Amino acid sequence: MLQAGSLCFPELGARRRPTTILKIFISVLIAYFAQVGKAITLDMVLQTTLEKNPAIAQAKAGLEEAAGQRLILRSIMWPDAKVGVPGGVQGGHRAGESATQAFAFARGSFVQSLFNAAAAPSRRRGDVGLLIAEQQLNVAVVEQLHAARLAFYTALYNRELQSLREDQRQRLEQTVASQKDRYEAGLTDRSALTSATVQARELDSQIESAHRAYAEARLKLAEAMGDDLGPETTLPDAEGELQFAPMIVDLNAETAAALKRRADLKLARLLVRAANEDERIIEAGYYPAIAGTVSGEYIPVSGIHREDSTRRTEDLSSEIRAGAVYTWRVVDNGKVAGAVLKQRAAREMNELTCRKLEANVGRELLRIHNDLERIEDQQKSFAAASDAAEQSAHVVEQNLAGGLASQLEYRLTETGFLETKSGLLDAIYQHNLAIAEWDRATGRYFQFSEDTAQNMH
Repeated sequence: MLQAGSLCFPELGARRRPTTILKIFISVLIAYFAQVGKAITLDMVLQTTLEKNPAIAQAKAGLEEAAGQRLILRSIMWPDAKVGVPGGVQGGHRAGESATQAFAFARGSFVQSLFNAAAAPSRRRGDVGLLIAEQQLNVAVVEQLHAARLAFYTALYNRELQSLREDQRQRLEQTVASQKDRYEAGLTDRSALTSATVQARELDSQIESAHRAYAEARLKLAEAMGDDLGPETTLPDAEGELQFAPMIVDLNAETAAALKRRADLKLARLLVRAANEDERIIEAGYYPAIAGTVSGEYIPVSGIHREDSTRRTEDLSSEIRAGAVYTWRVVDNGKVAGAVLKQRAAREMNELTCRKLEANVGRELLRIHNDLERIEDQQKSFAAASDAAEQSAHVVEQNLAGGLASQLEYRLTETGFLETKSGLLDAIYQHNLAIAEWDRATGRYFQFSEDTAQNMH
């Protein structure tokens, strides 16, 4: 024991041991609570999905691949330069020369395309290909964020539904216990007890179904967020409650905005542009291609002979050659024409698909808008019915305590009250799903910036 005013200095090893144990304990504690309390909000779900979702990561890799393909398509207009350094050993006897002589020289060529009808469409095709990859990334982002959002709402709904059914079962089990006491006391017949028991047991399957649906929704959340799924994985818990907020929208304005900002529509239009440029690249085979060439050889030594030469006038020497070459397909045999027709059919198909998507936007938004109005009416109806059922259940409960109401009346009133609460919960859930569909259909998840496209023209 230490006395007042005294100091004690333990050994170094004894001083480090408690600190090490404390650090390990804290680390284990943090890891434990990180697994146990893995409650996440909708914002956390969307942010994690954007960062770790496998489909989004694959689309990002496709964007990098498109950047490389763009360089390949543009290489048709760039010069082609080659340099080689051949060398060897020459043997044999001629007057005034040694029997064996090593040699080396430089050889180079430079080719620049002067006219190629495929150059311009190839350049545009590379730019469009990069934009296509960007829009494919945008489409993947929209799809994965939307799926994660629906899974989050589904998890909240089934968790609340399970809690509501369990509350309902608890109330019915209280009724069963009361009916059992009355039956044993001879105040009621067995049919009332049997009816109350059956009604309570019917909720078991509904509670189990809601529990399984909640687990499935948590699994979908984990998949969307890119979690490593394994035996020891703790599935995320959705934090919060479903909210109801009426929407007032301008259908015509939203339809016009959706046609401009939806990523899938932009992708469809870009596919039409890409197919058009591919057709022009193929048609370029009908036009001549002209290129300027410069080639040369540099031999640093003299006395290097051509193969089988016997005269000095046939010795190799440095030289430079320049000129122009052109190629022109004269006989087609249907090769270019057939490829053009095939590509034209693909372009027309893309155009038809794009027009269908654009025409479907207005109908889709109108359907969702009607669903929102219908669900809002249902929510108001269920909210009013729930308030009335709650007041009625409270009155019946008071009457039951005073002997003015039967257990059957109380059970039926409680069941009706909880059923209206279930209907209200379902209406709020459907409302949240409809809002998510509205955001997807109007392109609010992700808005692509046109800055890149403007800089390319």
